[in-house]
Amino acid sequence: MSDKKVRVRFAPSPTGPLHMGGVRTALFNYLFAKKYGGDFILRIEDTDQTRFVPGAEDYIIESLNWCGLNPVEGPGIGGDFGPYRQSERKALYRKYADQLIETGWAYYAFDTAEDIEKLRNEAEANKETFSYGIGTRDNLNNSLSLSNEVVQQKLAAGEAFVIRFKMPADTDVTEEDLIRGNVTFNTTKSLDDKVLFKSDGMPTYHLANVVDDHLMEISHVIRGEEWLPSMPLHVFLYKALGWEETKPRFAHLPLILKPVGKGKLSKRDGDKLGFPVFPLEWTDPKTGDVSRGYREDGYFPEAFMNLLALLGWNPGTEQEFFSLDELAEVFSLERVVKSGSRFDPEKAKWFNKHYFQQKSVEELAELFKPVLAGKGIEASEEKINAVVAEIKERCEFAADIWEQSFYFFEVPTSYDEKTVKKRWKENTSGQLTEIASLFSSVETWNADSVKASFSAFMEEKGWGFGAIMNPLRLSLVGGNMGPDLFVICELLGQEETVSRMKLAVEKIG
Repeated sequence: MSDKKVRVRFAPSPTGPLHMGGVRTALFNYLFAKKYGGDFILRIEDTDQTRFVPGAEDYIIESLNWCGLNPVEGPGIGGDFGPYRQSERKALYRKYADQLIETGWAYYAFDTAEDIEKLRNEAEANKETFSYGIGTRDNLNNSLSLSNEVVQQKLAAGEAFVIRFKMPADTDVTEEDLIRGNVTFNTTKSLDDKVLFKSDGMPTYHLANVVDDHLMEISHVIRGEEWLPSMPLHVFLYKALGWEETKPRFAHLPLILKPVGKGKLSKRDGDKLGFPVFPLEWTDPKTGDVSRGYREDGYFPEAFMNLLALLGWNPGTEQEFFSLDELAEVFSLERVVKSGSRFDPEKAKWFNKHYFQQKSVEELAELFKPVLAGKGIEASEEKINAVVAEIKERCEFAADIWEQSFYFFEVPTSYDEKTVKKRWKENTSGQLTEIASLFSSVETWNADSVKASFSAFMEEKGWGFGAIMNPLRLSLVGGNMGPDLFVICELLGQEETVSRMKLAVEKIG
C-alpha cells in the first residue's frame, strides 16, 4: 500500500434494483476501506437519464443500510467532495471535455443515430462489425474530417453533437490489475473512440467516472469485471487530463455465475430456480411486477454478507463464518480469484441457518410475534418463548417457526390421512378416551409428570406404547410431526390437551 489515504467508492446507476453482484462489489469496497482505515463512499452515477428508474436510488441506499455497508460520504450524508449525484455535478464535466478537445485528445462528432445505424447495417451485410474509431473516423462527420470553419458553423447553428475520445493508433496500453496482474490492450485491435459527452449536456460514464474519481481523490477503483475493457480508456483519460500521477489503482472482480449452466447469474435464474437475486424486494414502477428480496425471504443481513464475501474470495483458512468486522480484518484483494464463482442457493440457506441458530430465543420470538399478530393469535410471551425454544433447531428462517409450531396456537381442523389409516385402529378411540380421563386428573402439569402418569397407566393396562403414541400425537397436532410428545402436552396446557384428544376421538373415531 502507498501512503495515499484509501478512498474507495461504490458507484451504482439508479436504473433498477441492485443485483447481488453489485452488493458484493459494495461489500468488497467497504471491507477494503475498513481494512486500511479508509473511506467508503457512495456515488450515484445518474448521467444516463434515459435509463433512470424512479425509486432506484432510494432502493440502493436502503439495501446498503440493511446490509450494514454504511458509507461515510454520499447522498443524504454529505462530505467534503460532494455533491454525490452525478446529475448534480453536471456543470463540472463540460470543462474537461473541452480541455480534451483543445489538447487534441477528443473531437466533435456530428453523426446522427441514423447515420451510425446505417453504417452498422452496411458492415453487417458484409459480415463485418462497424466501429467508430481509428479505421473509420477520418471519413465520418466529425471535426477530424471537417474544416474548422464548418465545425464552428455547425456548433453556432446548434447542431447536435457528441464529443468522442481520440484513441491513439496502434498503441499498447498495459495497466496492473490488483486481481489479474498486468493487462495489456492494443488500441487498434480492440478499442474504439468512445463518446465522452452527449448532446443532452451530460457526460457518459467514462468521462464522469474519471473526473469524479480524480476530484474525490479515489485511491482504488474496485468494480466488476464487465468494466475491464474500459480500463485502457480510463488510463488514457488520466494521461490526457494530466492526472497520471494521482491515477487510482484498479481491481476487477470476477462474475457471480449461475448455479447451473454457464454465464452470469441473472434474475431469470432466480425466478426459474426459486431464489432471490436482489437484496430487498423490488416493485417495478412501470409494470408493477414484484421481485423477491433476501430480506423479505427471511435471510439475515449477516448471512447474506457472509455468503457474498465467499463468492470469489477466500480467507486462506477453513473458517466460513465471519462478522463484517472479522471480514475486514482478514480481507485482501490478493485472495480474490480471477475466475467466476458459482452461486449455490442451498449454501445460502445453510449460512442463514447458522445465523438463525446463533440468535437468542428472545430475538427469534420478536421476529415471530408479528406473524402471530397477523393471524389474529394472542399468546403470552412465556408461551411464545417456550415454543420457539423447543422448535428452534428445526428452522432455517423465521418463517419456519410458524410452519414448525402452528399446532401450538391453532386446534387441528384436519388429520393426516396416511397416519389415520395406518395408526388409528378399532380400539384407538376408547384408549384415547381413557387417557384423556387420566390426563384430566394429573395434578402437576409438566412434561415429566405427564410422562410418568402416562407410562404407569400404560404399564398397568398392558398397552403397547407404539399403538398409542402416534394416535395421541395425531390428536394434538394433526399429523406426525413436532418435538417430544410430552413437551407438546406441557406447552398446550392440561385443558387444551384433553380437549384436543376428545375432539380427535369425535372427528376420527
